[in-house]
Amino acid sequence: MGETTASEDIRFFHEEVTPELLSEIEPLLRLHWEEIAHYKDIPLQPDWDAYLNLASHKALRVFTVRKSDRLIGYSVFFVRKNLHYSSSLQAVQDILFLLPEHRGAFLGYRFIAWCDEQLKAEGVQAVYHHVKAAHDFGPMLERLGYELVDRIYGRRLD
Repeated sequence: MGETTASEDIRFFHEEVTPELLSEIEPLLRLHWEEIAHYKDIPLQPDWDAYLNLASHKALRVFTVRKSDRLIGYSVFFVRKNLHYSSSLQAVQDILFLLPEHRGAFLGYRFIAWCDEQLKAEGVQAVYHHVKAAHDFGPMLERLGYELVDRIYGRRLD
C-alpha cells in the first residue's frame, strides 16, 4: 500500500508481507518478547507458516515503520469478517512494537493512525488492540478515538 514520510530524519510506513521480512523482523520480535512476555518460561516460537498462510488468504496485514531502510517497528493485524457479526470486516491487532529509542515524538501515535487509515480504506469497520496491563498504551489509543471494550484475563493451567 501507500508510503508516507514523517519527521526530519525520514521514517517510512509500509504495508509489507514477504518471507524476507520474517528474518528481518525476528531480532525485533525477540526484543519485543523480552519486554512484554508475561510467561517468560513459554518460549517464543512463531508459526511462520501459519502467518504466511493467513497472508496468502488476505487475512493478515503487516505494517512496518522504517528509518531509511532499517526496520524499527511493526504492527500486525488479523483481518476477517467477525464470526458474530458476519457483515462486518474487523481487524484485531496481533502485535505492535516500536524500538524503545524511537518511541516519543508521536511516532507511535502517527503509525497507529496510519494503520487505521489503511484498514479503513479496505473497508474495515472496527479495529481492536490488545494492550498488555504492564505496558498500557490505552491512553494513547483513547486520544485516537478508541474506547475500552474488553479486559483479558489469563490463567496458567500447567
